[in-house]
Amino acid sequence: MYNSCIMKIFTSKNKETAFPCDALILPFIEGDGINVYSDINKSLNRMISRITASSEFAGKHNEVCLLHTKGEIKPDRVLLLGLGKSKQATRDKLRQAGGKAASYLRNLKIQNASLSSRIISSLKLSPVDFIEGCLLADYDFSKYKKEDSPRTGMKKITVLTQDNLHTEIQWTEALASAVYFARDLVNTPSNEMTPASLVRAARSLKKVSVKVLGEKEARKLGMGAYLSVAKGSDEPPKFIVMTYKTRSVKPVVLVGKSITFDSGGISLKPSEGMEKMKYDMAGGAAVLGVFKAISETNTPAHIIGILPAAENLPGGSASKPGDVVRTMSGKTVEIISTDAEGRLTLADSIEYAKRFKPSAIIDIATLTGACSIAFGNEAAAMMGNDETLMKKMKDASEDTSENVWQMPLFDAYRDYIKSDVADLKNTSGRSGSLVSSAYFLKEFAGDTPWIHLDIAGTAWIDKDRPYTPKGATGIGVRLLLSFLKK
Repeated sequence: MYNSCIMKIFTSKNKETAFPCDALILPFIEGDGINVYSDINKSLNRMISRITASSEFAGKHNEVCLLHTKGEIKPDRVLLLGLGKSKQATRDKLRQAGGKAASYLRNLKIQNASLSSRIISSLKLSPVDFIEGCLLADYDFSKYKKEDSPRTGMKKITVLTQDNLHTEIQWTEALASAVYFARDLVNTPSNEMTPASLVRAARSLKKVSVKVLGEKEARKLGMGAYLSVAKGSDEPPKFIVMTYKTRSVKPVVLVGKSITFDSGGISLKPSEGMEKMKYDMAGGAAVLGVFKAISETNTPAHIIGILPAAENLPGGSASKPGDVVRTMSGKTVEIISTDAEGRLTLADSIEYAKRFKPSAIIDIATLTGACSIAFGNEAAAMMGNDETLMKKMKDASEDTSENVWQMPLFDAYRDYIKSDVADLKNTSGRSGSLVSSAYFLKEFAGDTPWIHLDIAGTAWIDKDRPYTPKGATGIGVRLLLSFLKK
């Protein structure tokens, strides 16, 4: 059972003072705004202007101040919410403000709010971005906690506007639900989130056909690299192929790394922080989230999703450093480190993807620690073989504020993955590892337009952010959906 958005979004053409609710949200620009709300201020006996004049509230970004209306207007309370300076107002600042408002009101157990869109519209922004932040912030993962009083989220926000936002709100609700789905999958502990569990998650999606290759079928196809990763685990590998087709065009294939737990195998990871390695299927979760949103909104598309699901454990039959495996492409790979397992599963997945003659292959993976070192939690690394395709991904990044940063794939990196005993080796060591890991995948993409997204640093955070609670972020869902829409 997965989380779904409790909060429902409505619109109304009512005036702010005439719409009954627990709290009216009034966004403010720093150093301005009181003139925009002069009628509301007058109805509240100039309570707002007295607060702003006293410097208790200046409108700084994510600053809040709660006022009780004492029956002067229909809303019981007014929440003054800062957006910062007008020149710095962006779509993502608006999302962050929405997240701040939702979290603040939820902590007060306020369940029914309204939003004034006056200032948002004057900034040439959309209240839908604010609502997106509200929805994304309202996520909670507590299925394993026994609590005396269950958490209550915001139940209703009404946007007060003259505009028809029905279509945009409907899409945003589906998008948030898809992000919830991805977060749930990643947050679920690996004793329950196994390769077979990912199969069940895929089969839960409407209008999506699912094909699963077991070990026997994968071996027949020559997927020696993928199967080598699963050898140390009692959990059978599941190579999951999903198809959603409502358009007769070449498909875009999304490949999501789906290691449901990564111990590092024989090249064992340090014990500190290993519990987080349940997140190593965040790429697969993002792909599942994309399919959920697209299928539930009947979006015209032809997409194929590939999830090479497996566990990487150091069992008695596990792969060992120095082993040589043969990939589906026929190329052989020397395993230098069993902790560089993700690229082995992706190599066979990318090769398999080419049989669909796609217009593009996008792989998304928590692939390298080097990505986290380079970018922290702030950006995914992007590499690929098609500049036009990568430009579209950058545009999607701008649209969603799921940051990507392009890294080079110089031909010199080919030498980093040369092996003395096989065609390739699966790691070059620490030097250049962020890029050489992508160059390894490039060997299998060939001439097919391809992008690699390394989300190792962005798929999990240890502190709350305005619209992203700590834990699994659901990164990639919004980015890939925006990319596909472009």
